Amino acid sequence: MSRDYSVRILEGSGDTDYARYMRTDILLTLQRSPDEMIHRDELLFQTVHQSTELWLKHATFEVAEAAAQIRRSAPVAAAMLLARGSLGIQLVTGQLEMLHHLSPWDFQAIRTVLGNGSGFESPGWRAVRQVSQGVRDAFNEYRRDVGINLVQVYQGSPTSPLYRLAEAMIEWDERISVWRVHHYKIATRIIGHDVVGTKGTPVDTLASLISHKFFPDLWQLRTELTRTASVGQAAEASPDAS
Repeated sequence: MSRDYSVRILEGSGDTDYARYMRTDILLTLQRSPDEMIHRDELLFQTVHQSTELWLKHATFEVAEAAAQIRRSAPVAAAMLLARGSLGIQLVTGQLEMLHHLSPWDFQAIRTVLGNGSGFESPGWRAVRQVSQGVRDAFNEYRRDVGINLVQVYQGSPTSPLYRLAEAMIEWDERISVWRVHHYKIATRIIGHDVVGTKGTPVDTLASLISHKFFPDLWQLRTELTRTASVGQAAEASPDAS
């Protein structure tokens, strides 16, 4: 007996099972309607920011699970989950390119309907901070439990589980910094320097966030390794070394 694929199986609103599972009837009404818009680029602006929140929801979901895997002594699984999260941040960064099409003058019209809303209130970026701290704490606890320090991790094999995990953490941290660079440049391209955002925060405050690191020990380690290697190389080159 052949299956009738035209029959709806899932319950819920929507004309098709695709619409019912994806909830497109709701999803596609979450943007301001043409009657509500004061400028057509409101759809562009909302699409970028709403899709950013969706990707951040997914990315932080993966990274929260990565922290749980570290606590279960599964660093390789955690590294794989962090890679998923990092790709989510990369996609969020890429879609900022759409805002290049937003005219600085046209944005001034859109800005009038944003109220006091600000990206600093983003639930997605707030979750990024929370899950990053969770990974950092879990990683430090795991290293203490197994009795290994970061120098040992990085002077060991790049294929070791802890090395792969540490590098996945660095990738996550770096992807966020790259997003911050692009976001800052987009913001200044649209509204300029030495102005305040919708929340009253100076736009140039965004520049100070670029250097923020969620895993400072992993970045500081690189400096220590370079200094250690430089001292060793200088000693070998010294005439007194023999």
